[in-house]
Amino acid sequence: MKIFLTGATGYIAKRLLIQLLASGHQVICSVRDQKRFDISAYNAFRDKISIIENDFNDTATLDTIPGDIDIAYYLIHSMSSNADFSKAEKISARNFADSIEKTKCKQVVYLTGIVNEKELSKHLQSRKDVEEQLKSKHYGLTVLRAGIIIGSGSASFEIIRDLVEKLPFMLAPKWLKTLCQPIAIRNVIEFLIKVIGNESTYNRHYDIAGPDILSYKQMLMIYAEERGLKRTIVSVPVLSPKISSYWLYFITSTSYVLAKNLVDSMKVKVVAENNDLANLLDIQLLSYRKSLHLSFDKIEQNDVLSTWYDSFGSYRYSKDVWNFLEVPKMGVFKDRKCQRIKDEKKTLDRIFGIGGKNGWYHANLLWSLRGSIDKLFGGVGLKRGRKNNISLGPGDPVDFWRVLYASREEKKLLLFAEMKLPGEAWLEFKIANDMLTQEATFRPLGLWGRLYWYAVMPFHGYIFKGMIKKLADDK
Repeated sequence: MKIFLTGATGYIAKRLLIQLLASGHQVICSVRDQKRFDISAYNAFRDKISIIENDFNDTATLDTIPGDIDIAYYLIHSMSSNADFSKAEKISARNFADSIEKTKCKQVVYLTGIVNEKELSKHLQSRKDVEEQLKSKHYGLTVLRAGIIIGSGSASFEIIRDLVEKLPFMLAPKWLKTLCQPIAIRNVIEFLIKVIGNESTYNRHYDIAGPDILSYKQMLMIYAEERGLKRTIVSVPVLSPKISSYWLYFITSTSYVLAKNLVDSMKVKVVAENNDLANLLDIQLLSYRKSLHLSFDKIEQNDVLSTWYDSFGSYRYSKDVWNFLEVPKMGVFKDRKCQRIKDEKKTLDRIFGIGGKNGWYHANLLWSLRGSIDKLFGGVGLKRGRKNNISLGPGDPVDFWRVLYASREEKKLLLFAEMKLPGEAWLEFKIANDMLTQEATFRPLGLWGRLYWYAVMPFHGYIFKGMIKKLADDK
């Protein structure tokens, strides 16, 4: 079948895409910016995949949608946006529906969250509104309402992981007692694939969830058990939603806007009411513990296919980050250091393993302090880490940096800063003729930018000098 996949750079779509291609489908991937889509990752399916640029809030970009598609997936969400996501989601969904009605599409599949009809958060109300916008007489609409999604790289899993791994004792908000029904990402992908072309699912909505009904506190404690960690959690009723949001923001890798929306949703009980689709499609639902073990295995094997922060929606430069591929030479400050190397492979391994759990090889306490300051001022901080501890590719996050260019063959890595700065910053590593060059570039924004550079210059001198020595060390 010919399938139209929206949100193709997102957490769910990346995992769905590889399964669709492996099943022999032809897939048209819809993205807002083609530079963000690494087509080389799908070289084995080059004859089955194509990419088009669409922004569903801009109707002028929608004429490129093919007319002969059979199935369309709507996987676009604005949860992490600072803008009014409810209004944006309605417009996007309506424009999508209008465009799909002009094609031969027989079915639209929409993945959303379980809805508590009696008590809706602003976020879940928005998702329900999207359902209404997607309804049409021209195609069958299949709505899958998922519980908390658990998988390596999912927002829920990474938040649980951050909290349990870092905090032996937690004073937690009372919403930790709220019940939910988590589902493994593997099961979510199965549902998304098995409903396509199934006419019995047209114009219906289904709750999809795992077999376990748990409180958020139970989810944290089960994670601790599986990791062999002793943890104590005390619920405190005085923590307001705003304080709870800041609690999540400072402890975990999430952004404040995402944390706020999550807290609003977590206050509401979300348990499946009609969880019978699994039997209809012959899907074996995985327990929460099994979901955790599968996630642990993927992390251990450095095989995390996608993460929640693969989407740029919550970051400072959004889709325009790729405009910074060319490092400026005029009107900038530079810190350039060179070091002779003896073992090129060892140095390359260190360069492409930088950040995350490996740290920055020198003055890690100062890097951590800079990350905490960034979080304090609303930035992404260091907790974001990296999704693979061995390899890096364009678009990957590395703590508060984003990879712009990465090539082991060319012996070059270029990072762009997503931390809060009065300007723009790049960090580049390259090797040529047994010489490692490490160059930090900063383009200041006005007087404050210049003052910032001079203020941090002594720290840069210490940090970057030590870092290049560690990178070049042959021991």
